[in-house]
Amino acid sequence: MALLTQTDNVTLADYFRERLHASSKQLDPPPHEDTLWYVGGMLARFGDTDQLYSYEDGAMTIRPLAMLYKDAHEAGSARERCLILRQLGDLALFMGALFPENYARRGIHQDYFIGMGGGAYDYLSENAPQNRHIFSELAAAFARMLALIADACSRQRVFDAADVLQLYQRWRQSRDHRLERQLRALGIDLSGGDGVH
Repeated sequence: MALLTQTDNVTLADYFRERLHASSKQLDPPPHEDTLWYVGGMLARFGDTDQLYSYEDGAMTIRPLAMLYKDAHEAGSARERCLILRQLGDLALFMGALFPENYARRGIHQDYFIGMGGGAYDYLSENAPQNRHIFSELAAAFARMLALIADACSRQRVFDAADVLQLYQRWRQSRDHRLERQLRALGIDLSGGDGVH
């Protein structure tokens, strides 16, 4: 994902919020406005590599969700547990929405992100000192939020025949609605089921 800088008084968070808001019009019901603001801010925060990566064992890395879960379980206070679980939920949402293919190649599928992120947000919906209604919506609609973020952050690009075939094969395996929309936008008729017409 290309990082944007602040121009014309539009911040990265504003850019993401605008994209999320536009993409959310396709959902019924659309997410709460507070949730869109939270997610837009989260996407902008992870646009800063210092917020996304941590320094461990002499290298910059993204802390695995399972390790964050372990850290939260071992936290010394409720406040610390909430902070770690918020990071876990946010990372699961970010990574699951924007890099699912990278993780799928390693055997980590969307249900992992949904379980880890949804569980973290569910805990926060009952225990966080603020924004409980946002965490409640994120927990209840985690899979839907993954699709929304993926749609809002997708880039318009020109596809060659190999790209279209790969996109079609991914759609046949997953039946992902986002992939279906991309194929239809490219003029691929999927009304016959599995055949390309």
